Amino acid sequence: MNRSTSTDEISRYYTKSNDRWWEFFTFSSLFILAIILYTFHLGNVPLRDWDEGTFAQVAKEIYESSFRDWRWLFPTIWGEPYLNKPPLIHSLTALVYSFFGVSEFSTRIVGASLTALSVPLLYGVARELFLPRYYAFFSALVYLTTMPVVRHGRLAMLDGAVLCFQMLMMLFVLKARRDLRYALPAGIAFGLICLSKGWMLGLLLGSIVLLFLMWDTPRLISSVYLWCGLFLGILPVIAWQVAQYFHYGEQFINTSVKDQSLDRVFTAVEGHQGAIWYYVMELLKYPHPWIFIAIAGIVIAWQNRNWSWAKFILVWSLTYLVAVSVMGTKLPWYIMPIYPALSIASGVALAEIKSLPSFMNYPKWWGGLFGFLCFTLTAGFCYFLLTQPQNQHLLTLLALLGTTFFLTTILIVKKDLQFIGVLFWGMYVSLMVFFSSNYWLWELNEAYPVKPIAEIVKQEIPPQESVYISFDYDRPSMNFYSERRVIPVNLEKMEELMKYPSYLLIDQKNLTQLDLIAEKNHYCYPTENLDPLISISSMGNCWEKINIPSSQFTLLKPIK
Repeated sequence: MNRSTSTDEISRYYTKSNDRWWEFFTFSSLFILAIILYTFHLGNVPLRDWDEGTFAQVAKEIYESSFRDWRWLFPTIWGEPYLNKPPLIHSLTALVYSFFGVSEFSTRIVGASLTALSVPLLYGVARELFLPRYYAFFSALVYLTTMPVVRHGRLAMLDGAVLCFQMLMMLFVLKARRDLRYALPAGIAFGLICLSKGWMLGLLLGSIVLLFLMWDTPRLISSVYLWCGLFLGILPVIAWQVAQYFHYGEQFINTSVKDQSLDRVFTAVEGHQGAIWYYVMELLKYPHPWIFIAIAGIVIAWQNRNWSWAKFILVWSLTYLVAVSVMGTKLPWYIMPIYPALSIASGVALAEIKSLPSFMNYPKWWGGLFGFLCFTLTAGFCYFLLTQPQNQHLLTLLALLGTTFFLTTILIVKKDLQFIGVLFWGMYVSLMVFFSSNYWLWELNEAYPVKPIAEIVKQEIPPQESVYISFDYDRPSMNFYSERRVIPVNLEKMEELMKYPSYLLIDQKNLTQLDLIAEKNHYCYPTENLDPLISISSMGNCWEKINIPSSQFTLLKPIK
């Protein structure tokens, strides 16, 4: 059978030696730009709840165990089986721990590096779709400067790795249209997706590939190379699933297959629910200004839907958006795999502007869009200048973005193509400023800072002791930093615990009420005039109060 196929649309850049060097230079430059952005200020903010704290604890337990303990295959969290997700990225992070130690940077670097690698890989995907190089270059730069991609890619989560493996799968699938042997590594990339975030996501992304091939290149569906590649990719996934079942039995089926996969499709797990337009609103909130340009690109793709690149964009973006929108569980990062398709659509829209004849005007809405964004940012800058003049990071960010959009508007009105370069450079520099501050991880402001409390807990409380905190919910980051479980309880439970010599972390708003409870039950806090030994014998339980700096909590440490 002839393995080589060709289409009129596939670029022939790979046949020229000088083009190979140019492609290598472009690929390397995009990766360098991406890795700088993705690792800048990466370890200077604490891990967030929930995913980062859980991810780090699982990776740490793999790192602290022996290879012969098989934790890299059967991971645990606080000694209990961890069945939420496959441990591929956790194990890679544990390997990083063995070289660089446990820190925020080493926890996040694997996901950040893989997401950075997805930037030049997207360039490669677009080069397989378009003959002019600037289509692919614009698409990669849009993807590089899409804020949700960069922010979530920097976190210790699995989504950045999925984006990387997703790009690999799409790249090899497109290459398989002219050489069927590329279908083999495409199947392996599919397996890596399943081993990173589970078989349900792999099934969805694999279905998108099959839908595209059925529409664009149906002969590949019957190719033995495609199905051999799929078999090679799915074989380790099946082997892992079988190993988990034999090790954990029904617990694996109930937790990994049912709770973490099927239930998330049909029900709102842990209350994470939303309307069917939830992800449309997510797309309208964060990836500015690219989301509006991407919509223009999707319109262009629909008008040219007989071309492969248009089919690719439409099948990927629309199928994925519909699929996640009808899911029962709604979480912001579930929309991440759509951004590469939207970036390619944005690249098409920008390339179409570049290709316009000199006598044609740019669409009026382009100038209106960036003019509106400039006005909004200027208003925001004035507001924060009056209300928070000390907030230099935020003011600098707003000034940079406002200046970028102002210059872009002027250049669009003047029909100057330099607006594209100004826009990309301004977005990149603004993101660097954004990630140099602590604002990029705004979830840290949703609850108390954990690191000051965790330091006191490690210093004052023996590792084997239980610790209780007056808070509403469990915080994995608190557990990770304190190196023990810190159990949340309500005030009534705190009163019950005071009957015994327990270690208690009390919120300041509850401290006065607990003082009254202690007085009522003849408990005591020792002072300079009260001998603790006498207190224990005559008054019952006695605690030492330890105020925690930069925190709203006080530690009650029993005197034994």
